[in-house]
Amino acid sequence: MIADETPVLANSLWTATAPPQPPFPRLSGPVETEVAIVGGGVTGLSAALHLAERGIAAVVLEAQQPGWGASGRNGGQLNPGLKHDPDAVERRFGPDMAARMLALSGNAPALTVDLARRHGIACDAVTSGWIQPAHDAASLATLGARARQWQARGVPLRMLSQQEISTLIGTPVYIGGLLDPRGANVHPLALTQGLAAAAARQGAAIHGGSAVLSIRRDGAGHLLRTADGQVRARRVLICTNAQTDGLIVPLARTLVPVRSVQVATAPLPDALRAAILPGRQAVSDSRRVMVYYRMDAAGRLILGGRGDYSDRVTARLMQNLRRIGRGMFPQLADTPFDHAWGGLVAMTADHYPHLSPHGDGILSATGYNGRGLALGVAMGRVLADWASGTPLAALEFPVTPPRPIPLHALRKPAVRAAVALFRLRDRLGI
Repeated sequence: MIADETPVLANSLWTATAPPQPPFPRLSGPVETEVAIVGGGVTGLSAALHLAERGIAAVVLEAQQPGWGASGRNGGQLNPGLKHDPDAVERRFGPDMAARMLALSGNAPALTVDLARRHGIACDAVTSGWIQPAHDAASLATLGARARQWQARGVPLRMLSQQEISTLIGTPVYIGGLLDPRGANVHPLALTQGLAAAAARQGAAIHGGSAVLSIRRDGAGHLLRTADGQVRARRVLICTNAQTDGLIVPLARTLVPVRSVQVATAPLPDALRAAILPGRQAVSDSRRVMVYYRMDAAGRLILGGRGDYSDRVTARLMQNLRRIGRGMFPQLADTPFDHAWGGLVAMTADHYPHLSPHGDGILSATGYNGRGLALGVAMGRVLADWASGTPLAALEFPVTPPRPIPLHALRKPAVRAAVALFRLRDRLGI
């Protein structure tokens, strides 16, 4: 079970199956370092590891323990790219910056898998590809345009026929789809805890149970205070994502935290494992309220989707995921679902991640819109580049000022209304 979490979200497969990890100690007393990192998810830990590999001192301050948030709770899919297709990215950011953004996001799964292998992180990393299936002709046309845009940039995405996608997934419900060979899968909590252990071996200091209470300017650097200690640092990286609070104003108002939930079956018998996702590709379907799923190394089918802010509705949506799974794969009718869990992911108004400055010497990376596992690792490297002296203009992602979302206080009813509308449109096929 996930510690210090509401029961409906706590029964995590990843917590139950991750290798044992001793807790990292609370910060105690004063510490001086080059770079202070707030947040112990994949972004902060990737930044710490890349800095430590370069011989730059870093201290990570995590309110719980590394991997407690979305980094250790997600579906384990390392999906390439951004929410927007390449042509749209280029229209908004121009050809030079778009090329950097697309390279960073497109190569993020490979970067993550390579980092895990270089540091001996046992996280069941498998580069098996990512499937986006289509329910109707309109979604198939969208996928075809996406494939052509990436193919024009040298990436060998491939459209799938109805027969091919039925064979790869094991269900006849789709009319076709798209296969991106760059996609990969991992055990997300094992990856996150492994990044923490690797960063610590390289010399970074990792502290759990050390929520940052305040940050203030202190001469040429910054002073970060926790309940039991303080850190003086030349530069500060904010990597709190969906757990962002009022520490840095107005960062929390640039994000909308949304619950994402998953359910997982018991390990399937060999015959079912051979029929359902035999190649272990990850799948994210084309519904507006997306359902995503994959198979883990033990043969468990894991399905995920959007939750709700209330525990009662979240439990009902978890049951809906079980129903969807059995609807696609009727042979699962008698298979139990052993785990159901969830957490918060951070969405942005424009569906891009945001790399934002907060005065001199502080930079944040937040808002991965459901693609944070691979993209967070990649953005951690970008933050490390900046903390190592790379100018903002030379980074692989644009730096933009924080832009609070209008009427942010109404975010919960707005999200509920939008999800309800999208579900209705999915049912009606419009």
